[in-house]
Amino acid sequence: MKRRTFLQRIGSILAVLGVTEAEWLTLSDRYAQALAQPTPRKLALLIGINQYRKSPSLSGCLTDVELQKELLIHRFGFLAANILTLTDEQASREFIEAAFLDHFGKQVKSDDVVVFHFSGYGTRIKLNESEDTLQNALVPTNENLEIQNENIATYLLEETLLLLLRSLPTERVTAVLDTSYDTPSTIQPTGWRIRTRQELPTAQLATAEIEFLEQLKTKTLFSPAVILSATSDPKQVAKEGLFSGFSAGLFTYALTQYLWETTPATTLQFSLSHVDSTMFKWGSKQQPSLVNGKKALTSESLLLDQNTGAEGAIIATEEDGKNVQLWLGGLPAQVLENYGVNSRFTSVNGEQLILRSRTGLTAKAQISAGDVANPLQVGQLVQEAVRVLPRNISLNIALDSALERIERVDATSAFAAMASMVSVVTGEQTLDYVFGKLSQTPSRYALFTPAGQLIANSAGEVGEAVKVAVTRLGAKLPHLLAAKLWRLIENEGSSRLPIKSSLEIVNGISPKVILQRETLRTLDPKIPKKSLNGLNAPLTALSTPIVQIGSRIQYRIQNKGDRSVYLMLLGLKNHRTAIAFYPWQTVEEPNTSETKPLLQQVMIPAGETITLPQNVATSGWTISGPAYECEHQLILSISPFTTTLKALETPKYPAGDQQPIGALVNPWEIAQAVLQDLHNASITTAEMNGTANDLYQLNVNHWASFNFSFQVN
Repeated sequence: MKRRTFLQRIGSILAVLGVTEAEWLTLSDRYAQALAQPTPRKLALLIGINQYRKSPSLSGCLTDVELQKELLIHRFGFLAANILTLTDEQASREFIEAAFLDHFGKQVKSDDVVVFHFSGYGTRIKLNESEDTLQNALVPTNENLEIQNENIATYLLEETLLLLLRSLPTERVTAVLDTSYDTPSTIQPTGWRIRTRQELPTAQLATAEIEFLEQLKTKTLFSPAVILSATSDPKQVAKEGLFSGFSAGLFTYALTQYLWETTPATTLQFSLSHVDSTMFKWGSKQQPSLVNGKKALTSESLLLDQNTGAEGAIIATEEDGKNVQLWLGGLPAQVLENYGVNSRFTSVNGEQLILRSRTGLTAKAQISAGDVANPLQVGQLVQEAVRVLPRNISLNIALDSALERIERVDATSAFAAMASMVSVVTGEQTLDYVFGKLSQTPSRYALFTPAGQLIANSAGEVGEAVKVAVTRLGAKLPHLLAAKLWRLIENEGSSRLPIKSSLEIVNGISPKVILQRETLRTLDPKIPKKSLNGLNAPLTALSTPIVQIGSRIQYRIQNKGDRSVYLMLLGLKNHRTAIAFYPWQTVEEPNTSETKPLLQQVMIPAGETITLPQNVATSGWTISGPAYECEHQLILSISPFTTTLKALETPKYPAGDQQPIGALVNPWEIAQAVLQDLHNASITTAEMNGTANDLYQLNVNHWASFNFSFQVN
């Protein structure tokens, strides 16, 4: 079996992460290859700690363990019996080290694959009072000795872990560390927890850990393990987010979600990881890193028995054989939140499964009709067929806990006046943005991403009333809601339209590709793909794709199918201003010599490639300053965007404003129009009357949507 593209989206936990396509593919490729070696055994030790004896509880670490376990079993052929998990009170330093020695040390042979995962707090500590250097350490559940001196810290040093991994007699060792070590000096309002803990200056590392470290230094060491770390900069913090009914580490969720949907190839491909765009859309500056991963492992056969990507797998069946339980770890987070009942999946046997209910990452589904020729089995993969989305989607805004009671009351009242566009959420509910105050003094009201990033130009004046601040922000909210809507149609992993697209800089003689996407279900695994220049080069930190101010950019879109497709491009600048590509065409007025600009459908004939913008005089459009962050959503359909073009034409633009890229006057209406056009393209005339008016139904055979995220400097 062959191996195709490996790792998306951190396109459905990182843009950001802030990672170039080549860098993230290298990072994720090494992880996938390490997991999928065709070896006698694959062993894993997965550790997650939510409950600590001294520190505030975390929420997503046990989910991380579950995410990794389901991935390893269903996508990479690990046996459940070979996966050992330690959670909460089980994960003391002594138990972690003993489990490592027993599960790995006594079993691992030269051809085995080893995976170690840790989700929990990290911190920094001195080995002894005489040293000035602080050491990275993982915080187990028993943080301090409960005898005599509570300043004695029972941590697992990162150095100890690295030596333990190097003591294993195999080169196929991978560790995923979803934690961080330095506590930030200031924290803006955020809806997410951070996985780092401030260490007391008086804390001393337990003598037993120091002695164990010295003992390991005398052991025979083998090749360094591949370490995937949630952060690259010591000042960055690993975060865990609240999603649809569950919390999870951003890094772990992004990593595992991409691995579900993609099918690796024998050589690396030009398809951009969704992890990049996902982290960017969440407003996180967290960047992962690859430590000690200087030698990439290779494998002719990445997957032992599953050579196709999926959105999930069957994890249980009922006695009647017609009802099953699904794990949906392959769906992008923003899609899962609004995934509707009656969405459909296809099993490997070809049966249609209809979604009946969902709780977090698990769902119940029913076979659509008829007898099952081949009974469904636990472990079979399922792929998305029809995506059902509600029409009444609102922007979820949380109020920062630091606000006083009267401030929260006033803010809730002001947001409630914005009709159905905004919902104020509290507690264990998914949020899109946070309304709070800047950490500076005197403070000001502003809007923040869930990760705590300030939305550009959202801060008001000192002394501004709460209701005035909410009213002022009201003009930005339709732009943010529009972006939320079109992110729901991202489907690089599940689309059946054979489309390849790339973002290029055209300053030089030949265009330079900086980002690339390709629908993953349409790739031919028998055809080798060209790898990117420098893709196999060693890397330690990852960085966001950057477009220099003054550069000219263009999109190159290839329709690899046998029927024409139509194109729309929407976007968001600085998490606040919705933009669109306006396909202006100059046409002659009937019976006159005058011309006027009109919006025309952008069509790509079967088997052809176009560039956007389509201008023979000049290539691309010029990127102007000042610096900003940008994401573009490239949307393709088998049917024209008739409703969308009518909505774009509604505002009366001045004659001189016919630019290829411009701000949307009516962003919410445009996003709704796009979803309506995709809905119309997905259902037949016979289905029209039976379609619920409060739902969109989108067939993966009829549309494709890619996210491109980059920074302008």
